[in-house]
Amino acid sequence: MITATDLELRAGSRILLSDATLRVQPGDRIGLVGRNGAGKTTSLRVLAGEGQPYAGEVRRTGELGYLPQDPREGDLSVVAKDRVLSARGLDQLLRDMEKAQSTMAELVDDDALQEAVRKYGRLEERFSALGGYAAESEAARICSNLGLADRVLAQPLRTLSGGQRRRVELARILFAASEAGVGAKSSTILLIDEPTNHLDADSITWLRGFLKSHDGGLVVISHDVELLDDVVNKVWFLDATRGEVDIYNMGWKKYLEARAADEKRRRRERANAEKKAGALMAQADKMRAKATKAVAAQNMARRAEKLLAGLEDERQADKVAKIRFPQPATCGRTPLTAEGLSKSYGSLEVFTGVDLAIDRGSRVVILGLNGAGKTTLLRLIGSMERPDAGEVIPGHGLKLGYFAQEHETLDHEASVWQNIRHAAPDVQEQQLRSLLGTFLFSGEQLDQPAGTLSGGEKTRLALAGLVSSAANVLLLDEPTNNLDPASREQVLDALRRYEGAVVLVTHDPGAVEALEPERVILLPDGAEDHWSDEYLELVQLA
Repeated sequence: MITATDLELRAGSRILLSDATLRVQPGDRIGLVGRNGAGKTTSLRVLAGEGQPYAGEVRRTGELGYLPQDPREGDLSVVAKDRVLSARGLDQLLRDMEKAQSTMAELVDDDALQEAVRKYGRLEERFSALGGYAAESEAARICSNLGLADRVLAQPLRTLSGGQRRRVELARILFAASEAGVGAKSSTILLIDEPTNHLDADSITWLRGFLKSHDGGLVVISHDVELLDDVVNKVWFLDATRGEVDIYNMGWKKYLEARAADEKRRRRERANAEKKAGALMAQADKMRAKATKAVAAQNMARRAEKLLAGLEDERQADKVAKIRFPQPATCGRTPLTAEGLSKSYGSLEVFTGVDLAIDRGSRVVILGLNGAGKTTLLRLIGSMERPDAGEVIPGHGLKLGYFAQEHETLDHEASVWQNIRHAAPDVQEQQLRSLLGTFLFSGEQLDQPAGTLSGGEKTRLALAGLVSSAANVLLLDEPTNNLDPASREQVLDALRRYEGAVVLVTHDPGAVEALEPERVILLPDGAEDHWSDEYLELVQLA
């Protein structure tokens, strides 16, 4: 169980949450919702013990599984399968057993051999107590359902894409949570931040079923309304304007209805109170003209003020970032060409012989199953990585803008202001400050390290960097990840309006529809085809 008492969270001097009491118990499946920057990721980090509150106390009992929004830490030399198995300590046991087997095969002395056999027996007994080979099978099943193929599980983490690493981490905590076995109750509390990022449609469907049946306690941050509707039985709404959390002990649809009714009630009560207060103040103004009624006039004015003071705060309309991609710089007919691009990691061939020509103003979507190399191809085109073979040929006037799904283009140690200044060194300071303001960054938040921003805020900052450029070819890798619905619509509208060329990687069918692509590149073969709506069904599956 997790209990937070008198919790206060801050970002700089900005209060995200004040004097809150939160509790996560077995059976709770809580949707943590609110606009980008409201403090959802910060709250989850503090509940998980990965961050410290400004004030208050957080107590935890029992096992905990935490999936951060952007898992970057850990030993990247570890094989993916071992990383998953490490959730129950099985990885080291398997290595010790393999070592003991090798030792037994080499020994000729009977006494030493008997001791080695006893050691192997002890290891195997412990392995069996932890679930043994059945647990290995369970881990493989979870990985398979999350789209992690056997060849991926055999690779070191450093060779995996950001999306693959994130699925490995998700598989790890789900494997730990299923330790009690199929049909048994789990005591693990899961704290997971945007778990559907980088998952295909089948994996998302499986994950919804897993989380819905999990009874050890769950807090999930997600902009996937289908997941929230199917899974959660409670909702915590973080109100960024009031620094408060509203707790609804109900499912998602009933929460939406209750919140709408609550907003309607607040507006009605405020309108009635303002009407009454206005009448009292008008009468008080008339009475003030007579000295004999001055006291009565003051009493009426106080009563009007009391009426207004007793009202609940009306929720302010959420601000939305105004996103418009840049006016593209002048360029030749074909600003970017790639010939014979090939990439491998060790003995693993990702793709080979991919040709690509990006004409001025063209729209291209890259499709392929998870792990087919979509992000890798985008990074090669953007010169973020070097191909093993082939070359990228810039055309006349090429100016690239690259949006990375893991926000690699941001300097996480540098401030918001330093990042935007680096992205646009020749733009006037006031122009950049105005630009950041339209992306909802202002005041002391400009001095905030980019690494402390929420996922949605990092997305907005990276997009601001694109907007500050005059790019005529945009390489966009999952540009709608981590965005709340209002901000996502702004990105989709910007895609519709942009006049330059776009190469897009996404699981979001809405982004593809907004782009109105002309061509599709299918990986790993690199085949090119004219776009048709039949490919739209593959977007979520890929």
